[in-house]
Amino acid sequence: MAELSPQAQAVWDAAYHTPAGCSYEYELAAALEKATNEVISPVPPPCKDFDEYAQGFLAAHVKYRANLLAIAAELRGTTTTTETP
Repeated sequence: MAELSPQAQAVWDAAYHTPAGCSYEYELAAALEKATNEVISPVPPPCKDFDEYAQGFLAAHVKYRANLLAIAAELRGTTTTTETP
Protein backbone atom coordinates (compact mmCIF):
# COMPACT_ATOMS: atom_id res chain seq x y z
CA MET A 1 0.00 0.00 0.00
CA ALA A 2 1.18 3.50 -0.77
CA GLU A 3 2.13 5.83 2.07
CA LEU A 4 -0.98 7.36 3.59
CA SER A 5 -1.63 10.96 4.52
CA PRO A 6 -1.68 11.61 8.28
CA GLN A 7 -5.49 11.84 8.13
CA ALA A 8 -5.90 8.56 6.27
CA GLN A 9 -3.36 6.89 8.57
CA ALA A 10 -5.38 8.02 11.61
CA VAL A 11 -8.53 6.42 10.17
CA TRP A 12 -6.63 3.22 9.33
CA ASP A 13 -5.19 3.08 12.85
CA ALA A 14 -8.63 3.61 14.38
CA ALA A 15 -10.04 0.71 12.39
CA TYR A 16 -7.23 -1.76 12.93
CA HIS A 17 -5.91 -0.89 16.36
CA THR A 18 -9.08 -1.47 18.34
CA PRO A 19 -9.07 -3.58 21.53
CA ALA A 20 -8.66 -7.31 20.96
CA GLY A 21 -11.88 -9.22 20.55
CA CYS A 22 -13.89 -6.27 19.26
CA SER A 23 -16.46 -6.89 16.60
CA TYR A 24 -16.15 -5.72 13.01
CA GLU A 25 -18.93 -3.23 13.74
CA TYR A 26 -16.82 -1.71 16.52
CA GLU A 27 -13.89 -1.33 14.12
CA LEU A 28 -16.14 0.31 11.52
CA ALA A 29 -17.53 2.67 14.15
CA ALA A 30 -14.03 3.63 15.32
CA ALA A 31 -12.95 4.36 11.76
CA LEU A 32 -16.10 6.36 11.02
CA GLU A 33 -15.67 8.43 14.20
CA LYS A 34 -12.04 9.16 13.35
CA ALA A 35 -12.89 10.09 9.77
CA THR A 36 -15.65 12.38 11.03
CA ASN A 37 -13.21 14.10 13.40
CA GLU A 38 -10.67 14.50 10.60
CA VAL A 39 -13.18 16.10 8.21
CA ILE A 40 -15.61 17.98 10.46
CA SER A 41 -14.15 19.71 13.49
CA PRO A 42 -15.85 18.91 16.79
CA VAL A 43 -15.44 22.59 17.73
CA PRO A 44 -17.24 24.86 15.26
CA PRO A 45 -16.15 28.47 14.99
CA PRO A 46 -18.32 31.12 16.64
CA CYS A 47 -20.90 32.25 14.13
CA LYS A 48 -22.09 35.56 15.58
CA ASP A 49 -20.36 37.51 12.78
CA PHE A 50 -21.40 35.11 9.99
CA ASP A 51 -23.87 36.18 7.35
CA GLU A 52 -26.99 34.09 6.74
CA TYR A 53 -25.30 31.90 4.10
CA ALA A 54 -22.31 31.13 6.33
CA GLN A 55 -24.59 30.31 9.28
CA GLY A 56 -26.51 27.86 7.07
CA PHE A 57 -23.26 26.30 5.87
CA LEU A 58 -22.08 25.86 9.48
CA ALA A 59 -25.45 24.40 10.51
CA ALA A 60 -25.19 21.84 7.70
CA HIS A 61 -21.74 20.77 8.88
CA VAL A 62 -22.95 20.38 12.46
CA LYS A 63 -25.83 18.25 11.17
CA TYR A 64 -23.53 16.10 9.00
CA ARG A 65 -21.22 15.53 11.97
CA ALA A 66 -24.12 14.51 14.21
CA ASN A 67 -25.48 12.15 11.55
CA LEU A 68 -22.11 10.44 10.99
CA LEU A 69 -21.57 10.01 14.73
CA ALA A 70 -25.09 8.60 15.07
CA ILE A 71 -24.22 5.96 12.46
CA ALA A 72 -21.06 5.10 14.40
CA ALA A 73 -23.07 4.80 17.63
CA GLU A 74 -25.56 2.53 15.91
CA LEU A 75 -22.73 0.30 14.68
CA ARG A 76 -21.44 0.07 18.26
CA GLY A 77 -24.93 -0.72 19.49
CA THR A 78 -25.12 2.43 21.59
CA THR A 79 -27.08 5.63 21.41
CA THR A 80 -25.75 9.11 20.88
CA THR A 81 -26.85 12.54 21.96
CA THR A 82 -27.10 15.44 19.59
CA GLU A 83 -24.06 17.68 19.76
CA THR A 84 -24.62 21.37 20.06
CA PRO A 85 -22.07 23.95 19.02
